[in-house]
Amino acid sequence: MSIAANVEAPKADLSLAAHGRTIPAERLGPLQPTDSAIGIDAIRHRYEEDGYVWLKGLLPRSEVIDFRRWVFSRLAETGLLEPGHDFALGIAAAEDVDWSLADRRLMSIVRSAAYEGFCAQPPLVRFMDAFLQGISYLHKRKLMRYTKPGTATATPAHYDLVYLRGGTSRLVTAWLPIGDVPAEMGGLVYLEGSHAIGRGMEAEFRRRSGDLSPEERISAYNSHMAEGGWVSKDLPDMADRFNARWLAADYEAGDVVLHSPYMIHAATTNQDRAGRLRLSTDIRFQNVDDEIDARWNNHWSLRDML
Repeated sequence: MSIAANVEAPKADLSLAAHGRTIPAERLGPLQPTDSAIGIDAIRHRYEEDGYVWLKGLLPRSEVIDFRRWVFSRLAETGLLEPGHDFALGIAAAEDVDWSLADRRLMSIVRSAAYEGFCAQPPLVRFMDAFLQGISYLHKRKLMRYTKPGTATATPAHYDLVYLRGGTSRLVTAWLPIGDVPAEMGGLVYLEGSHAIGRGMEAEFRRRSGDLSPEERISAYNSHMAEGGWVSKDLPDMADRFNARWLAADYEAGDVVLHSPYMIHAATTNQDRAGRLRLSTDIRFQNVDDEIDARWNNHWSLRDML
């Protein structure tokens, strides 16, 4: 069995944009999926080589869809959802959203037993134990994001270690689409081969950070970092600068993407023609015996500066 499953090139008419810039077709490529049946050693090797693995169908699809339905049922009172549809569809309302209430409900959801159970479901935990070659530790600070179609919301390019410098660098981020997330819905895109670029950037930061206090050195908001710890908001420029492609995918409920803490990634705007909300969560695992960044021992809060 081959390591990569069959995958098609991005659709010819696919247009992905973020922060007012459209990624040219020649700077787009396909994220390569991995069949989990190839075995943990081969998966780990591919992760080291590519900086990511996109595991198809690792989680039960029906349970992911049910959780999507549960999340949106809890957000319905905010006006975020168009009435009259199955909450699992996640059809966004056109207007009259109470964003303050939506923020409060989101913070309640990420503190819920249901969310904890979703992130720590047995198939994922068993896989991470094997992948990390020991007992896996799931960081308490876990992020959930929803994105309305037709808005400018998009996560700029970054690598995750910027926000987790207070512990081990042997971290693994797991990104879980909560529902189907075709490329035009604004799922994660990865800069091809950029785990090597991220390592170089981090080495340069360490070289220049001798004048910083220990507290500043681990902060993504210190004087040597760009705003918010981002690498760039200009995805086409980054692709040109490093002569690389942004790798995109049509994710499905049940998929899991693991990526290196040095892998540069971003999200694009939600251009879903059916008006569906993109829903996803990103969580961090590590071996429990490695040093843990104590700042991540609290639940995620909006504007917590991490």
